[in-house]
Amino acid sequence: IFKRTRLVAYYGGYMLMVAFTVYIYLILNFSDYIPCSCGGILEKMGWTEHLVFNVIFVVFALVGILFLSPFSKKNATSIIVAGIIAIGSMITLFFNSEYIIKQENNFTRRYLPHPIIEQEAINLGANSYYFAGFDAHKIYLGNYTAPLILTSINLDLKDVEKHRIELEQSNFNFRAITIKVFEDEFYVYDGNVPVIFKGCLPNYRAEIVSYNKAYFSQLVPLGNNNFAIKTHSSTLNQQVLGLVNTTTDAVILKNDILQKQLDGVFDSDGQINYDPITTKIVYNYYYRNQFIVMNENLEIQKSLHTIDTIQEARLKVTALKDGTNKMNAPPLLVNKNMNTYHNILFNESNLMGKHESQKQWKQASVIDMYFTNRNYYIGSFYVHHRQGEKLADFLVTDSHFYALIGNELIRYKWAPNVMKQFSIE
Repeated sequence: IFKRTRLVAYYGGYMLMVAFTVYIYLILNFSDYIPCSCGGILEKMGWTEHLVFNVIFVVFALVGILFLSPFSKKNATSIIVAGIIAIGSMITLFFNSEYIIKQENNFTRRYLPHPIIEQEAINLGANSYYFAGFDAHKIYLGNYTAPLILTSINLDLKDVEKHRIELEQSNFNFRAITIKVFEDEFYVYDGNVPVIFKGCLPNYRAEIVSYNKAYFSQLVPLGNNNFAIKTHSSTLNQQVLGLVNTTTDAVILKNDILQKQLDGVFDSDGQINYDPITTKIVYNYYYRNQFIVMNENLEIQKSLHTIDTIQEARLKVTALKDGTNKMNAPPLLVNKNMNTYHNILFNESNLMGKHESQKQWKQASVIDMYFTNRNYYIGSFYVHHRQGEKLADFLVTDSHFYALIGNELIRYKWAPNVMKQFSIE
């Protein structure tokens, strides 16, 4: 508007558009996700088109500068220096923000834009189901109230079949039977009883493959008759991880994996997951911001952290006279449920981050995503409650996210910005 400041304004516009253009280039080539586009007249424009659009306006700014100040060596130097300042500032700001989010653990979440899109939902008629596993054609559900019923459902949620599992021997004092499907086999077990049953699909008869070898609180099939377990060591009086092989009847306990902070029982509690793509075992603590990545021999490869700041379990534990421990007050639960697939840990967090809405947290569950091969936070997304019911369990495949919420099984399709993370090694 003002002639005296017009050249300064053109330089300012030039630097601003250069910085914005560099930002788009960094987003397209170095960011883990691409944010939503601008609103208004530009909202229909993709980011690549936006990059071209910005370059054109950089040229306009240069033309304006040259109209007001004829080209000279001094002007060329000023233009180059202004461009370098704009480019350097944007690169510094971009990578500094990435470092803050991924490394400093200041607990500021980055929510991915529209990561899951609902496609199908079916009513199962009960809220007692859990995911037992999946294969190339079906997903499998167990049922806490009907523990020997295995439900198979096509991946498109069109066909539902229920199968009753017949056990070779059933006169055990079971408390909580669990079913796991791994490839074309299924396993039935209850760690309160030291027995493991195995069957081969589509036959639903299960035979004993391990008896009286180990008690356990968790068991994860690894294939080739190998299992990872979480159990209690009577020698150390704390939880430990171990391996069971049903061919050789070998049980190997690893006493140095789970790190004791208070009592070694509650403070080290967590969940074992197995990544069938990378064959990694991941143990995620419930009460602290840490997860451990191991190979199939339970050899530690990485010890990584979630973005929250709870490094020490916040528990109040009392040792009883009989040698057991009792929790005196409700603990601060950090991580609720988790799933590992294709080098990514999908972690349902129980802690609200900075600048997050309390109202939104009452309406949805939050899933944080981390790479398991390096300390790298990818981003987060909401899984909204349905009719007041919260997320009970979830399953991850290459193309879809399956959720059990109330009586419903819902299939969501991954957005491309999430699916591309599966290809990153």
